[in-house]
Amino acid sequence: MIATLVNAAAVIAGGIIGILFKKGIPERISDTVFKGLGLCTLFIGISGSLCGKNVIIVIISIVLGAIIGEGIDLDSKIYSLGELIEKKFNKVGGKKVSVAEGFVTSSLLFCVGAMTIVGSLQSGLTGDHSTIFTKSTLDFVAAIIFASTLGIGVLFSAVFVLVYQGAITLFAQWLSPVLSTAVIDEMSCAGYILIIALALNMIGITKLKVMNYVPAVFLPIAICPLADLIGSIL
Repeated sequence: MIATLVNAAAVIAGGIIGILFKKGIPERISDTVFKGLGLCTLFIGISGSLCGKNVIIVIISIVLGAIIGEGIDLDSKIYSLGELIEKKFNKVGGKKVSVAEGFVTSSLLFCVGAMTIVGSLQSGLTGDHSTIFTKSTLDFVAAIIFASTLGIGVLFSAVFVLVYQGAITLFAQWLSPVLSTAVIDEMSCAGYILIIALALNMIGITKLKVMNYVPAVFLPIAICPLADLIGSIL
């Protein structure tokens, strides 16, 4: 868990630095920078989504993931949590801060990539923390940039990193047999498609409930073996 703790600490440290920068940035510039980050996020999503090898698996994952996510209504629950924290901060600080948007946006960015899955497995199985340490450096820089525009909500994404990565690390012994290279590729592809959706929201083109699609990232774990079984029968 040491690597995950370092990663969470990196997000918090970067977020604090970003918040300090935010105080001196005019709102007009902050809005323009945020949309610029949206364009960069769009590039990351499009580039990463090319890792997928089977478009049918990704389509099924996104469709079923959307059905599950809408049924549970993950987006509303996460935003409600953010709004609850937001009220507490507004009460204490006396000025409006957006926690929910920063929390959701940064949590997705920090957790859906291949580095999270592969690095956490390496950390749990072999004690090799190098991938997560590299990711921690990248997340530190990203947290500075996003906190400077999105505010304190980015800090709370460290909790999401801790729980998500920590779970993969702790259960690596059980997860490794089902997380083949093919499964990780399709999980990453689904995740990067969510990054594209997130980027479109950031730019202002759409208002997608991205969190409701998150179950799609995990569905290839079940769909890939099933597809292989059907393929071998046919």
